[in-house]
Amino acid sequence: MKRLLNSLYVLDETAYLSLDGENIVCRKDNQEKFRVPFSNIEEIYCFNFNGCTPALMGKCVEYGIPLNFLNPYGKFLARVQGEAKGNVFLRKAQFEMLSNTPIILSQNTVAAKLSNTVTLIKRSLKDYPEIDSDGAVSRCIDYIKQGIKNVYTVSDKEVIMGIEGNCAKAYFDIFDRLILQQKDDFKMIARTKRPPLDRVNAVLSFMYTIATSSCASALESVGLDSYAGFYHAFRSGRNSLACDMVEEFRCIVERLVLTMINLKQLKADDFETQVSGAVYLTKDGKKKVLTAWQEKKRTTFTHPYTKEKMPLGLLPFVQSTLLAKYIRGEISEYPCFLLK
Repeated sequence: MKRLLNSLYVLDETAYLSLDGENIVCRKDNQEKFRVPFSNIEEIYCFNFNGCTPALMGKCVEYGIPLNFLNPYGKFLARVQGEAKGNVFLRKAQFEMLSNTPIILSQNTVAAKLSNTVTLIKRSLKDYPEIDSDGAVSRCIDYIKQGIKNVYTVSDKEVIMGIEGNCAKAYFDIFDRLILQQKDDFKMIARTKRPPLDRVNAVLSFMYTIATSSCASALESVGLDSYAGFYHAFRSGRNSLACDMVEEFRCIVERLVLTMINLKQLKADDFETQVSGAVYLTKDGKKKVLTAWQEKKRTTFTHPYTKEKMPLGLLPFVQSTLLAKYIRGEISEYPCFLLK
């Protein structure tokens, strides 16, 4: 099993990473800011314009450390990763399966996402029943539960996507009710992505990008092609299989976002609004979110399928391993992650 170490996030737009022996060195204005041993790093996320040296890229490839490049606003740009582990037969089996993908994969993925959404809403409702004073939250739960049933009554992936989209709209229509503090500064009317148009959407989009990139790295680490998905359509440059897998984990991101807002760990001045109306996290805002994400990854839970206790940060790697086992025919069904 992969060890849970640390992720390195480079948020300074003018920073530059280089290699010195067995160390990653961060420089700014020709001055060394810090250095970290490779042995302490699991993955690297660069939100800087200057990037890093080819020597560092080569060392990351040698050590199997994914090197992710994003723009300062969190949009994924590229990834440097070494040779895929595993063997060619796994990818062969993956592409053979994709030519005739069992619809149950898409059905289970959407059902797991919607089930986790219901669990998240119920947790908030249990602690704060007043958010359902008019019954809107209960109606949303019932609607999503019906959506879970409906995905198993159809075999057309496009129809399943429609069910998922309608349930997601119902969820985000009541998402604002789950925000209990700083109501004047954090409002969410609807889900907006490119670009995010409010502070809640800004932090959600930022964290979805990080989570998807982690899924892509995990999939590649077990030998799967993260670009060849079974639910999301093929698109040049998109990690479709990672987009499939992250659907299971969106609830974790959403719960963290709600927690940070409700505990006032994030505030209005952690965001900036552009002339276009797009809203993004500031550098300090990103630091707060990523620090909370790192702490979240270190929390332990018992995996519902393996029954093993493990850090949350290992979840994408465990799910990737289970998916590889399913594709190889070692298990009869891929067990999606269900929040308990």
